[in-house]
Amino acid sequence: MAKKDYYDILGIKRDASEREIRQAYRKLARKYHPDVNPSDKSAEARFKEINEAHEVLSDKGKRAKYDRFGDNWQYADQFAQAGSQETPHWDFSRGGGSSGVRFEEGDLGSIFEELFKGSRTQGFTRRPRSRRGQDVETPVAVTLEEAYHGATRLLNLEVGEPCSSCRGTGLIQNVPCSVCRGSGIAKRIKRLEVKIPPGVKDGSRVRIAGKGGQGYGGAANGDLYLVVSVKPHALFKRNGDDLSVEMGVPLTVAVLGGEVQVPSPKGKLALRIPPETQNGRIFRLTGQGMPHLGNTGRGDLLAKVSVVLPTKLSERERELFRQLSEAGQK
Repeated sequence: MAKKDYYDILGIKRDASEREIRQAYRKLARKYHPDVNPSDKSAEARFKEINEAHEVLSDKGKRAKYDRFGDNWQYADQFAQAGSQETPHWDFSRGGGSSGVRFEEGDLGSIFEELFKGSRTQGFTRRPRSRRGQDVETPVAVTLEEAYHGATRLLNLEVGEPCSSCRGTGLIQNVPCSVCRGSGIAKRIKRLEVKIPPGVKDGSRVRIAGKGGQGYGGAANGDLYLVVSVKPHALFKRNGDDLSVEMGVPLTVAVLGGEVQVPSPKGKLALRIPPETQNGRIFRLTGQGMPHLGNTGRGDLLAKVSVVLPTKLSERERELFRQLSEAGQK
């Protein structure tokens, strides 16, 4: 009976582990993120579905309710409160167990009427319970230079907050609110500028405290987690906080020694090459690599010599190389 199958949305099995859920979410979120698919409404809608599925399946309590009640998992607490030992088990999940009583969608109105009719006669008013805001996780892609220096991003986040229609109670005149579907939580888009600290790695999770879903009933807001992916770089290869780069060294400098320029994320660095430097030799420039995330200090820059042979030689240059070759044979 579920209108949306969150497991299908994430492409996982119903017995998937927390790690499998997290991996599937990150893979899909990166693929359909609005930053990756600008002006693509279908990708934006898919991204929202992926976030919705992850929000439920990554929470053990919500997942258990969803596995039992399917699309109506938000009403699980109302069902439990209204039930008794004689009350049949209501299973709205797709392909629910044979021991449960199954209902067609048109029966839901009578179910809710039965659940809440006692509240009407007794003048009961449901008050919102104190609840911490939901944590929100969103992918962010950065370049290696941004990972080196730090960066900022302006994000459009879909977060949950107390429903204004029912004031977070989930009920209007003791009937489940149609806006938030009885959950007490409504979705809204929040624009937020965030700072990405220097030193982030591919897969880093950066916590932005209190910037997730809004808490209600006096409870704290949830947190925002940035799941960082670092784009490949044309020059540098990263190993932890160390960087590797190839530097071109003219043949004459490799033989006679001299100064060369080494590329780094912060600009060119001068390096003195000793005479008779062999092709492939690696020089370690201490402290010129990536910043250590969360503290001072940096990794190293490993510069590998790539000897550049001269081209378009003049006759004079060719003659000098012949003389050099003959001298080496004596």
